Amino acid sequence: MTKAKETCREWLDTLVVAISVAMCFRAYFFEPFNIPTGSMQPTLWGYHTESGVERGAWDVFPLSTLKWLVTGEKVVDYKAPVSGTVRAVPRGDGFANVSVGTDRTVFKLPMDAVQRIAGRPVREGDTLWKGAIKSGDFIFVNRMTWNFRRPKDGDVMIFSTTGVSPSPDGQYEGADGKRYNLQQGTHYIKRMKATPGETYRLEHPVAGRPAEVTMGEDEYFACGDNFNNSYDSRYWGPVPGENLCGVGSFVFWPFTGWRTIK
Repeated sequence: MTKAKETCREWLDTLVVAISVAMCFRAYFFEPFNIPTGSMQPTLWGYHTESGVERGAWDVFPLSTLKWLVTGEKVVDYKAPVSGTVRAVPRGDGFANVSVGTDRTVFKLPMDAVQRIAGRPVREGDTLWKGAIKSGDFIFVNRMTWNFRRPKDGDVMIFSTTGVSPSPDGQYEGADGKRYNLQQGTHYIKRMKATPGETYRLEHPVAGRPAEVTMGEDEYFACGDNFNNSYDSRYWGPVPGENLCGVGSFVFWPFTGWRTIK
């Protein structure tokens, strides 16, 4: 075997080991997770916006890329490509695809901005939306903690939605009276309010639903900190213990937002 081949083999072996270690670390110790929505504000921030922000020197390429890498923020000024009505299609990841009339141009905007412009008539060249788009917090999930202690009230819990069924048809009624499907095969982050056997009197009950709940065996009650903008156990019931994944540990990005999660 030539020296070049030996070197390539060594690098390949090192890469395989590094990937294996990283996968084990993610599976058993700390796993990265990003916050897509605002249901845990102000503890954790999902994708959100600040309207009216003007572009500065740091918002011009290539400095804009460096700014985004550090702060997770970019400033945009979207203009309507044609005259018509603003249409918005939620993507399920904290964003919506925004377009005007039948034009095929699509703008990607966080839901808090979309709620202010959806359905609005605009003319070609009008400002569709202008401001700063801010990335949601990226956190590390501690998968070890619950191996050494039981889950407790107040934990910021990450759990799988797989198998969580709010009703026989898998749907629940939202605050607007419409029926929604609980998205399966994904992960949510909420705050634990009650553990098995505990009775919890809801701080922010939902009209038409119980103001007090008692957890059964291996059941956990999960609520978002932003009660006015969170679909949680108040709507679709408790989370089975087998769905718990870990505890929110600390924010690692954006770099300007490093902090532990409490």
